[in-house]
Amino acid sequence: MNLRKISVAELPGVGPKRLDAIKSLGINSIYDLLFYFPFRYEDMEVKSLDDAVDQEKILLKGIVASEPVVVRFGYKKNRLNVRVLVENESVMVTFFNQPWIKDKFETGNEVAVYGKWNENRRSLTGMKVIGSSQQDTIDSVYSVNKNIHQKTLVNLIKLAFDKYQDEIESIIPEYLLEKYQLMDDRSMVKGMHFPNSEEENESARRSAKFREFFLFECGIQSVKAKDEQENDGLVEDYDENYVNKFIETLPFQLTNAQNKVVNEILADMKSDHHMNRLLQGDVGSGKTIVAVIAMLAAVTAGFQAAIMAPTEILAQQHFEKIGNLLESLHIRTSILTGSQTKKEHDTIAENIREGRTNVIVGTHALIQDSVDFKNLGLIVIDEQHRFGVNQRKALREKGNNPDVLAMTATPIPRTLAITTYGDMEVSRIDELPAGRKKIETYWIRSQKVEQMYKFVSKQLANKAQVYVVTPLISESEKIDLKNAELIYDKFNELYAPKYKIGILHGQMSNDDKEEIMNKFSHQEIDVLVSTTVIEVGVDVPNASVMVIYDANRFGLSQLHQLRGRVGRGEKQSYCILIADPKNDVALERMKILTSTNDGFVLAEEDLKMRGSGDLLGSKQSGLPDFKVGNPIADFNILQTAQIEAEQIFKDPQAMENPENKVLKSFLNDEFDQLNNFD
Repeated sequence: MNLRKISVAELPGVGPKRLDAIKSLGINSIYDLLFYFPFRYEDMEVKSLDDAVDQEKILLKGIVASEPVVVRFGYKKNRLNVRVLVENESVMVTFFNQPWIKDKFETGNEVAVYGKWNENRRSLTGMKVIGSSQQDTIDSVYSVNKNIHQKTLVNLIKLAFDKYQDEIESIIPEYLLEKYQLMDDRSMVKGMHFPNSEEENESARRSAKFREFFLFECGIQSVKAKDEQENDGLVEDYDENYVNKFIETLPFQLTNAQNKVVNEILADMKSDHHMNRLLQGDVGSGKTIVAVIAMLAAVTAGFQAAIMAPTEILAQQHFEKIGNLLESLHIRTSILTGSQTKKEHDTIAENIREGRTNVIVGTHALIQDSVDFKNLGLIVIDEQHRFGVNQRKALREKGNNPDVLAMTATPIPRTLAITTYGDMEVSRIDELPAGRKKIETYWIRSQKVEQMYKFVSKQLANKAQVYVVTPLISESEKIDLKNAELIYDKFNELYAPKYKIGILHGQMSNDDKEEIMNKFSHQEIDVLVSTTVIEVGVDVPNASVMVIYDANRFGLSQLHQLRGRVGRGEKQSYCILIADPKNDVALERMKILTSTNDGFVLAEEDLKMRGSGDLLGSKQSGLPDFKVGNPIADFNILQTAQIEAEQIFKDPQAMENPENKVLKSFLNDEFDQLNNFD
């Protein structure tokens, strides 16, 4: 019997109105109802008055010492007062707007009442009457809405479990249940909803977390397997000698990490399976040259290569770098952006269509209908989280299933990598190029800002350029933050006209932003006061000082990204954090940032401090909405689930094994959406 196909309407007492109410919780089937787990539990252990804490929810047991009295007040309001003798002390118990429970209190009978304790009054605000026979237990609390009450939902779950418990099949294969000492699904459902003890509930929750993570990871692995089966990859038979000679002629030596990821990428390109690889590397780790080598390989194999950047200034930067590197090899490179004239666009588009251009750099302009490729073999997506799913899909559809290399300078914690990029192979550049100097990072409080001004004066005298970042653009009455305009005025007062001060913020037009950044890049501006709109990847080698006001307002990952705007040239670079942390978390953030330059370490710490959040600046890059497990707190369970899911899908025939029959059925039913995931 497939419980996913049995409507809740099959339960007694569920008519059209109640069915609509329960559907408003996302519950449609008996399966949905049984696996709609509590979001928290209340310990219903009977407490002694000596152990009761003020405002704590507790369970008291005693003898009814007085007749219950209902007192009416206000409009349709009432309270029920009754005295209960608990441990020889008379405790006043009050229930608001529940006059019908009067019959549950009979003088001389034992009763157990759950409610909130008031230590000063030695009284209890009652929430529910448990009954005299109630043993110590755990009370499940569910997420409900105005359409349905807790009690109604609990009763429906009890009805469903009593009627269908023998039909609950375990989805997790038996060998995994035994290996990790997990409950089967029937026992887990019982232990999640109606535990008899804390131990039973704890075991059920551990089993439910593994189950949830495992099924999610199986879904991702099934997407990956389906992609590999349906999308035969291009075999890019590149000229190995030519590519190696190019690498040898570079004015620098690749790091061990760069060599490793280059080999991984080139092996993918030469194989007959479709490459879908994420290249992650810290700021300044040298991802661009890796991408150039991959694009060169694609061209020597007779294909075109394209790289898509999120902004025109980054696209222009890539175009200049790539063009300089490939110019001597007679490889034709073009750039396509939204600001070009129609005539320029049409000429470039024609060269792309006819195959006269080998490497194409662009923004989202690359996915316009007017742009067609002759033979697109490799797509590089820079700062891939900045593009939506549909944009990335549109670019892939420009070719015949081209290989995809996505790049990000945002270090991705292992938790995010496992849950969000599980369908991609991941390459990581985890070392900086030789000779790259560590950025020295200092934290000062705002009352010592004069020290920063003196330091900046010395750096400017040594012909350095300075970024100054602030969270806001203009005055805010609600939040006392320094803003870009005030700071711009202050720096003008201190350093102009000897040094040129510029300002950059989100309210400026794109053209004005481009103009300011170009001036800064060409050293026509010495100090750039900016909000956080400074682009990831913008490369100004002469900029060697980063000053960040109100640094405690930023997350660790964002501070690290901002810090990465300097340290790109030969000069020793510095990052100065100005912050007055108001709590231990903010203080710890400053200490961590000044202690390490390792973006991956910082990303893990940031995830722990801030939760899943929106670390990568895009909703789609956040963590999935797990109902039971917490990917951060339960990372070990998540990682184990991922390993076991990967192990199953390594064998193409694994799903045909009898032990995986129920799992296969579940994936077919439940992961249609994931199988269509882009």
